[in-house]
Amino acid sequence: MAKGKDLVIVESPAKAKTIEKYLGSGFKVKASMGHVRDLPKSKMGVDIEHGFEPEYIPVKDKKDLIAELKKDAASAGTVYLATDPDREGEAISWHLKELLELPDEKARRVTFNEITNRVVNDSIRQPRSIDQDLVDAQQARRILDRIVGYKLSPLLWKKIKTGLSAGRVQSVATRMVVDREDEIKAFVSEEFWLLDASLSRGDGSGSFVARYYGRNGRKQELKSEAEVNSVIEATKDSPFLVDSVKRGEKQRSPAPPFITSTLQQEASRRLGMTPRRTMSIAQQLYEGIELAGRGSVGLITYMRTDSLRLSDEALSAAARFITERYGSEYYPGKPRRFKTKAGAQDAHEAIRPTDIFLTPELVRKDLTQEQYRLYRLIWGRFTASQMANALYDNVAVEVLSGPYSFRANYSELKFAGYTAVYEEARDEESDELANPLPSLSEGEALKLEKMTPDQQFTQPPSRYTEATLIRAMEEKGIGRPSTYAPTISTITAHDYVIKEGKYLRPTPLGEVVTGMMKEHFSDIVDLKFTNHMEAQLDEIEGGKIPWRQVLEEFYQGFDREMSAAETALEGVRLKVPDEESDEICEVCGRRMVVKKGKFGYFLACPGFPECTFTKPIVVEMPGKCPKCGGKILKRTSRKGYVFYACERGTDCGFITWDVPTKDYCPACGKTLFKRSGRGPLKSFCINEACPNFVPEEKRVYQKKAAKSAAKKTGKTAKTTKKSTKAKG
Repeated sequence: MAKGKDLVIVESPAKAKTIEKYLGSGFKVKASMGHVRDLPKSKMGVDIEHGFEPEYIPVKDKKDLIAELKKDAASAGTVYLATDPDREGEAISWHLKELLELPDEKARRVTFNEITNRVVNDSIRQPRSIDQDLVDAQQARRILDRIVGYKLSPLLWKKIKTGLSAGRVQSVATRMVVDREDEIKAFVSEEFWLLDASLSRGDGSGSFVARYYGRNGRKQELKSEAEVNSVIEATKDSPFLVDSVKRGEKQRSPAPPFITSTLQQEASRRLGMTPRRTMSIAQQLYEGIELAGRGSVGLITYMRTDSLRLSDEALSAAARFITERYGSEYYPGKPRRFKTKAGAQDAHEAIRPTDIFLTPELVRKDLTQEQYRLYRLIWGRFTASQMANALYDNVAVEVLSGPYSFRANYSELKFAGYTAVYEEARDEESDELANPLPSLSEGEALKLEKMTPDQQFTQPPSRYTEATLIRAMEEKGIGRPSTYAPTISTITAHDYVIKEGKYLRPTPLGEVVTGMMKEHFSDIVDLKFTNHMEAQLDEIEGGKIPWRQVLEEFYQGFDREMSAAETALEGVRLKVPDEESDEICEVCGRRMVVKKGKFGYFLACPGFPECTFTKPIVVEMPGKCPKCGGKILKRTSRKGYVFYACERGTDCGFITWDVPTKDYCPACGKTLFKRSGRGPLKSFCINEACPNFVPEEKRVYQKKAAKSAAKKTGKTAKTTKKSTKAKG
């Protein structure tokens, strides 16, 4: 029987389309749509008594797809398993091989660090066998998480609340948020003072501000108003003399290119994207974007990585681009290479553009707004990482008045270097002066204009944001690049943690669950223990220890903890306290509490069932009411639909389904709105008197390509949207 085309199986249709274009007519490329086999949902699916043998079954709703893949595989000469280049991708390839019953000589594994013509064809010419160590590492993780989830969750249902979930990594992440909240509650604020001296030259020119540093050359903190007044009194009649003027050149080096965690952090800080959204958009950029005149092109390398390695080809292209675009002085003379941290999986490069010459401006018209902003971030960070240092002229002045010293610093950019392209967002404020210092000389007498004391209090540690929680998880070795975003989504979806503004706060439920876990399952929520488990998974991947041995060692301790917890909690039901609000019940005067219903959180009277008064929780949105300039509030209808209305209610009458944004129309200055829902959202002006006004029927946000595709297939817009979501 004659064999047909070689078959290439990838995970997503977008990637399949791009790769099929590169490989040509001799290949057929199909998408598995993710996992095709998994553990059953209805039971544990792991035979603990017989070596932790997993029971894998075909994914229920992929029956037709699996049959189609089997048919294509049977007629193919070679089947190339081209799923994502990580542990999970390796496991998906292994499951495909087993499910499609492919012999070793027919099933070949290929990986693409980037979806470009050269890399795709080079990889196809150099296939390999499935790496069983990678598969075993993923199996061990999956079984570990299944055992913890399926053993612990029923205990939480019995002792706290039905429907709760526990997990090996999510429980640790929740604990980190709870522990931070405990630190904040236990924090005792201490008073301290800043003291600024406004000084000028003897003729009254060249004024500047110097901050109190200390006494007799030693740094001293002012802890009370009395200490401040003592310094002010002592320097009132004492001359101020310039003790030293230090001029120098300061260099600042660029940040390394992105890895998964730093991309999620920077996208959160700069773009306001959640980690899950960041990874979703990055996946689109990796798999391929339709570019005018070029077809589908993968714009970035694989986005799940903790390696800072860069290929020689990428470094050479960066040197050529920087020299041509900015000049030879902007290139440091040799490539910059960054050291990957210990314990990182060095399988992939750092996240970078596949072609540095495809600048964000060049491809902007083919990208959605979100795709463009994220691509610009990735492109800029990589390009800057290969550029020369930024140079600053730095001046540091120390002024003495008797034994007391005051200091002032000023830096001025001398050579932009990498900052011409990209500068990393910073969380901390600088103490440097905004205005230049006058030209001072040592021994010069200065005139004191005034002293400005400023009372301050030490602040508790900030709550985690999504970005800082990811950074903390990475530093402590909790999870891996592929798990950061799903973990945060899980703990918020289960109401263990809620997001207030940009900050994460534990709920009473999260605190109760964490308290129980810390008391009875200390290993599971112990940060060092979790870090140790991740290291053991890495050792399985490296072929150093058997995966069943790791599971056996873990389960012995876990089983003892389970038995002890069930005995200790016999007959116990843990109560989750209601979270009180500042709102007062308008019927009975009690302080209202936060409850969660079918359509989200609301306020309710704690006197139920005697008092049944409830009211919605008011969420203030960005922007201003286009009718009266008041605040715009997010509301929920009785049927659970979200809408937006002016705070003045019927006195104003403004109400809309469209979402207010933080941006304002450049023509009329009114708040811009966008359609609700997922997808590429384009903002528009709803002010009918504005030349930029967009009528309701034209307020669309789906790309034309999506519409034309729906028309070709005969599907409705609703069906197209649903299938896209399923693929993602």
